[in-house]
Amino acid sequence: MSEFKGIPVVKAGTKFTNPETGVTAIKHGQKNRGETAAGARQRKPDWLRAPMPAGKGFEAVRRNVRENKLSTVCEESMCPNIGECWNGGTATIMVMGSVCTRACRFCAVDTGNPRGWLDSEEPENSARSVQIMGLKYVVVTSVDRDDLDDGGAAHYAACVRAIKRLNPETAVEALTPDFDGHLPDVEVVVDSGLDVFAQNLETVRRLTHPVRDPRAGYDKTLAVLAHAKRFRPNVTTKTSLMLGLGETEEEIRQALEDCSAAGVDIVTFGQYLRPTPNHLAVERFVTPAEFETYRQWGLEMGFMEVVSGPLVRSSYRADQAFAKNNVGLEDAVAKRR
Repeated sequence: MSEFKGIPVVKAGTKFTNPETGVTAIKHGQKNRGETAAGARQRKPDWLRAPMPAGKGFEAVRRNVRENKLSTVCEESMCPNIGECWNGGTATIMVMGSVCTRACRFCAVDTGNPRGWLDSEEPENSARSVQIMGLKYVVVTSVDRDDLDDGGAAHYAACVRAIKRLNPETAVEALTPDFDGHLPDVEVVVDSGLDVFAQNLETVRRLTHPVRDPRAGYDKTLAVLAHAKRFRPNVTTKTSLMLGLGETEEEIRQALEDCSAAGVDIVTFGQYLRPTPNHLAVERFVTPAEFETYRQWGLEMGFMEVVSGPLVRSSYRADQAFAKNNVGLEDAVAKRR
């Protein structure tokens, strides 16, 4: 482990032990395979350039995250929109720690075995942070926790209930793991008082493996989403796919049809960006015009909204998804021109 100004720096792909939890993990989820380094520095098109995170709002949210010992998917997944979202006073909270038991080859979250570790104070800390930030809409997501008998469903639900109890006017979206397809665990989370239930398909059927961990599954995710809608029809359901991994347009359309059949209300499409040289390479950069085409396909199929754009992530402008205007992406693009 190297240091920068006295601060330990863990290199991507290496094993380390978290000093607070004692959990051993692989930094950014994928070991250094050597052969994947070629072609890692692909030149990105202009439409994928996001501004560097800065500003008073960004600093205020970052300070709150540190003081309340929260993990955010904004940081863990190296999201390109972190500056925009945090300056707007919003953040996606990641509960149940920052170490995932799975190792999806697109994801930069650390991989390891937490061996049952959970922070008992996390539900109240999460609720208090939402209150301090004055959020009207919060996304609560988490790592996969296959080391827990219920996949962490009870803890997840406790976090949602605590947020709702302290912030009754705040809408809560839960972007959950698949709980290994165990539907009673899905019900525990859906029954927690949330407003939106999301579980990400991530990619088309053919590419599910090797893109996702072997324990994840295309049909497993669809079954979880379908059951959530059947169990609480008034809860909005949502899923997300990354593009640029080698999928065809026919496969994209089929994924939309499969989501529609599962009763999904909202779909988001974004460009896959390689987080480290140890992760899957980008096969193509999808143009803004293509993203708009896929959005129109979904709207024609009857989805409530299809949020589609190069820098879109599943939680991007989640509070605006109901505006049915592609969350204002066209306006944002126009301002950058």
